[in-house]
Amino acid sequence: MRVPPERLGRWLDGVAARHGAFDSVGLVDGAVRVTCADTTEVTLRAPFDWRPGPALLTSFTAAARVPHRAAVLLARRGRWAVGVFDGADLVVSKVDARQVQGRTAAGGWSQQRFARRRAHQTDAVVGAAVETAVRVLLPHAGGVEALFTGGDRGLVDDVLADPRLRALAALRRGAALEVGDPTKAVLLETPSQFRAVDVHIVEPGERPPPSPRRS
Repeated sequence: MRVPPERLGRWLDGVAARHGAFDSVGLVDGAVRVTCADTTEVTLRAPFDWRPGPALLTSFTAAARVPHRAAVLLARRGRWAVGVFDGADLVVSKVDARQVQGRTAAGGWSQQRFARRRAHQTDAVVGAAVETAVRVLLPHAGGVEALFTGGDRGLVDDVLADPRLRALAALRRGAALEVGDPTKAVLLETPSQFRAVDVHIVEPGERPPPSPRRS
């Protein structure tokens, strides 16, 4: 699950209310792991790099609220959207589209002609999306900390395969954003995902029993 950084403190208070006081807080592979009184384990992973402080959980929640500059690339079904965000604020963006024919049930030569035409149209989408990313995102590549992507994984990979976008592709991180067709409204909603803290909870009943000791 994902928790918005602004809600993380209240969310952790709720965890303590349900599962008891935090018995331990530790750092595990860059994530913060909290163990509650009832042995429930909560692992928190920040979407951006952060520096642990003496009060580990306090420093984590404070770091999660710090605005970061990030780029976003979405592509799906002949549409694409790119943007640069400062925290949750959109700095620059571009949304565009090209027609790609839908699937057909026709067979034989007709189907082959359709497949070739669709492939050419998809190539045109990739090429146009590349030019948009070069024009809008690339000038900010030196100032963004991460690139988050969503939509059709194959289309996104093809766009980022362009050598001009190599520096931007190297910043790609996180799981794919869950988005519909890329529109301005969808783009504006992406910070709710890429700024959120990734949370994994293991309650006592979900933990596998210890293996029996051999005599």
